[in-house]
Amino acid sequence: MQVLMPQRVFISVAEASADQHAGNLARALQKRVPNIQIEGLGGTAMREAGVVVHHDTVGNAAMGLRAILRASEVSKLLKWTARHFDERAFDLHICCDSWSMNHHFATLAKSRNIPVLYYIAPQTWASREGRVKKLAGCIDALACILPFEEPYFRSHDVPATFVGHPLFDALPRDRPITPAAQRFPHRPPVIGVLPGSRASVASANFPRLLKVMEILHRAFPDAQFLIPTTAATHDIVADWVAAASWIEFARDAFDDLIPQCDLCLTVSGTAALHVAAYNVPMVVVYQGNPVLWHLVGRWVVKARTYSLVNILSGKSEKIVPEFIPWYGSVKPVARYVIDLLNHPERLEETRQELARMIAPLDKAGASNNAAKLAISLMKH
Repeated sequence: MQVLMPQRVFISVAEASADQHAGNLARALQKRVPNIQIEGLGGTAMREAGVVVHHDTVGNAAMGLRAILRASEVSKLLKWTARHFDERAFDLHICCDSWSMNHHFATLAKSRNIPVLYYIAPQTWASREGRVKKLAGCIDALACILPFEEPYFRSHDVPATFVGHPLFDALPRDRPITPAAQRFPHRPPVIGVLPGSRASVASANFPRLLKVMEILHRAFPDAQFLIPTTAATHDIVADWVAAASWIEFARDAFDDLIPQCDLCLTVSGTAALHVAAYNVPMVVVYQGNPVLWHLVGRWVVKARTYSLVNILSGKSEKIVPEFIPWYGSVKPVARYVIDLLNHPERLEETRQELARMIAPLDKAGASNNAAKLAISLMKH
């Protein structure tokens, strides 16, 4: 009788959100494949999902110049993974997000004849489109999380499949939407502030966001400010707002705090889509490294807009304002927010636009669909 060996999967991630998505994908695989063995490089979320994490690659997640400094770390991990692949056979390698790191691991897996699934595509439609050719050469399937990405990548000969956005796997199906009669201007305004999930992003953006809050607090003394933090950003926020009793912040409380808000100030990224899922109007900002922006970013970014919310709206005009890149005075952002609060009918219009934008994405199943795609690639 032939004895079937358990199938083995290796997952590589580089930052917290990818770690969370990879953990959910691991659980979906475990439900479908008996005795599957999953290991890799990641963080706490993958460990909690039962993945054997050999090296933590999440704690030092960074962007910009700090990300470049991680090159030596990635080099060491590649050498370790190469030895590991030579010692143990794998049926699949899953790269989750983080192109700057993961394209090296995808190339390594292909050199060992291990099928590669790339989950959460690099945003080549926004910048550095030359990466598409390299992507096509080092993967076997691409699991896209935005609906327009599947036809885009297929037009570039990349085997892409839209699986859904993993954010909606985690969100409650009956999300609370505050009734209009209980919102501003029927009570003092409630303003959410999202500094990002990475320590480096929060360190760059939160001091400026705090200056905006101080201006808004003077204009609306009764306003309430709510800040959901993450494990990586909680201490940063706590240090800055220690003396500001009018600011409330809590760790891992996004889905409790944001539904209460009339308006959010958020850094660009998935956080903006998360805010939109509750139909909360927002102003999107992002301050990165100004040297990198002027030397590289302004020449390689080709998207007409930066915020995912505006990209997904499909409209030529922005449905939420963007201040990206965000340099110089913070007063224009504060003035914009004050003007919105002085015209609450504009907030209601934005809520309706966000509801229309979210509707096609608002369905669970990304993790399950990605798991099915992974299973189809495994060696037998």
